[in-house]
Amino acid sequence: MDSPKYRAFLSYSHRDTKWATWLHKSLESYRPPKQIVGTVTARGPVPKRLTPIFRDREELASATDLGTLLNEALKASACQIVICSPSSARSKWVNEEILAFKRLGREDRIFALIVGGEPNASDDPAQAGEECFPPALRYKLGPDGNLSTERTEPIAADARPGKDGRNNAKLKLIAGLLGVGFDGLRQREQRRRQRQLFLIASGAITGMVITSGLAAAALIARAQAQRQTVIAKREAETARQTTAFLVDLFKVSDPSEARGNSLTAREVLDKGAVRVQTQLKDQPQIRATLQDTLGTVYMGLGLYSQARPLLDSALAARERRARAEPGELTETLNHRGELLDWQGDFAAAEKDYREVLRLLASEPEGRRRQEAQAQAHYGLGIVLAQEDRGTDAQASLSEALTERRALYGEANDDTARTLKELAKVLDQNGDLKSAIPLMVEAVAVQRGLRGGAPHPALAEAINDLAVLQIDNDQPAEAEKLMVESLAMYRRLYGEKHANIAMGLNNLALIYWRKSDLERAEATYREAYTMLRELLGENHPDVAFTLGKIAFVQYEEGHTREGMATLLESLHMYQRLFPGDNAEVARTMNLVGYWEMLGGDYAAADRAVQAALAMRRRLFDTKHPDIASSLLQLAMLEVVTGKFAGAERDARAAREIYTAAFSPTYFAAALAACVEGAALTGLGDYAHAEKLLNESTPIVNKDPYGFASDRALVRGYLLDLHRQQQRLASRRDPEARR
Repeated sequence: MDSPKYRAFLSYSHRDTKWATWLHKSLESYRPPKQIVGTVTARGPVPKRLTPIFRDREELASATDLGTLLNEALKASACQIVICSPSSARSKWVNEEILAFKRLGREDRIFALIVGGEPNASDDPAQAGEECFPPALRYKLGPDGNLSTERTEPIAADARPGKDGRNNAKLKLIAGLLGVGFDGLRQREQRRRQRQLFLIASGAITGMVITSGLAAAALIARAQAQRQTVIAKREAETARQTTAFLVDLFKVSDPSEARGNSLTAREVLDKGAVRVQTQLKDQPQIRATLQDTLGTVYMGLGLYSQARPLLDSALAARERRARAEPGELTETLNHRGELLDWQGDFAAAEKDYREVLRLLASEPEGRRRQEAQAQAHYGLGIVLAQEDRGTDAQASLSEALTERRALYGEANDDTARTLKELAKVLDQNGDLKSAIPLMVEAVAVQRGLRGGAPHPALAEAINDLAVLQIDNDQPAEAEKLMVESLAMYRRLYGEKHANIAMGLNNLALIYWRKSDLERAEATYREAYTMLRELLGENHPDVAFTLGKIAFVQYEEGHTREGMATLLESLHMYQRLFPGDNAEVARTMNLVGYWEMLGGDYAAADRAVQAALAMRRRLFDTKHPDIASSLLQLAMLEVVTGKFAGAERDARAAREIYTAAFSPTYFAAALAACVEGAALTGLGDYAHAEKLLNESTPIVNKDPYGFASDRALVRGYLLDLHRQQQRLASRRDPEARR
């Protein structure tokens, strides 16, 4: 390019944000040695500064069409720098950015900075998790614009300990960007460094410097004192006017404004929201503080549509004062991120939380910074879990737990909340055995903090422990906990709140598993109606509840209605999550199962194969969701006579379930039965009989199993017995008479 807009485009995983921040600042603050400025190289004349360097979080903070703008930025960049780590190697977006840059014909202008993992580790399957180069970096671009099978050797600088080190790695990248030799540049830098040290040493022996230093220190101290005085006065004035606003708010000058002679808490809140929009226009900072506070209170009450304009307005005001008060801006960003999460806008919530972490990266250490950072890591972890990015969510929540334990200790509400959310993500990632102890600890901390009194955090922790106990096949303990949690929610919130709706969902699950299908469906519909009213027509919780209604309808024998409801749930999920998503895959897998039971094997195969492919992109090979799709595929292969494939897939599913749970886990036993059916088809009756006889009682006795599964297993046993009788009759001619 003759005149690129950007010297380089930084590509990196969000997990490597700290490295990206360091590299971005290092490159943009670097000044090439004067002796080479203006020298013409393959990259053009050597500039005085390496600016600008494109970094998406810096350049596109307010963009709405990131895909288009990122592609334009790639086209406008002379070079590309890829920060390489195991996280970036697994990042779809990093890989796509590299591929897009190569398609511009600039494959020779891509430079790698290794910060973790090992290059080409994926050549050894045992070390594949340590790979740090994305696929697009390891293979050349073919004539068709796609990656070929021909390997390439990326131009790499290695910042890992014992390798190039940070400084030399940075200089290697700079040499590549400028088109100059690394050794020559390093020697010039060493000479420049020596001259700087000499000047510093020479200046240090003069009294002038000492005097100037003392004078400067005095001036700085004076300026700091003045700044603290200003801040103290401003905070005092904020507190005074906020107090006056709230006191005035609670005055009942006209009882006719309320229901009777007193105001309800909700009426006070609504009155305050109206007044804060019309008053204090000449005090934008105090107004923003009140808007943030009122918006957060609305959010806590589940009134999300009322909370949003208040938080948006507070954020706009605080963004205008970001330089003066960055702490206030990060506070409101954290609050709005939480609200966006509740509203199901996960991409926007993630953006807010990542903006908090970006802003805090340049802030000095201190308790306020540490608390805001821990809150951002916590909120980001929850959002990533909602987006089915389990590994990243676990890392973010683990970071938040470490930070909160350091800040608050163990007996603390924020620490307990983080324990609870980390436990949920571990369960989501298939590690139920590690999840339950963390959740039990979270409940114990909350009980200790609350002394048995109702509290939202305690109710939520009890609810989530109940959910894990359902997964752990402990229905009696789960029901006891669920009833306690729901009663506490109703005492706290009344009869309409998102937490009550989700508690109803969980209680309906207990009714269902007790075979009280009529009560289960009524409870699910109560939750569905409440969630639609609170969250709107398209929300993951609404889609989830629809799916549960479909289950109950199907179990009640209303198969056509159940399939229609399930497809409605699937379409809602697909609108919410256009790409790969765990709930989309789960629902497609169930559609395939019901299509198989209905006899439409072609439709069943399409749905099951699509779900399996998606789950393989989302999870590792030992995840229980992979086993679920393999089990469904094996069932379909049995009914269509593909017994060899059915035996293989059922065995693989059984092994995954056994490793994750136990050999007596319902799904593991069901997989063993399907494996037995496949062996029957292959003529291995002895092995089939052993598997079916050992596993059928587990399937039949499990209270959480589906009637359709038990019917399939009965059919497998009948088929085995028929095959055995036919074999016996062929061997014994008398038996045929």
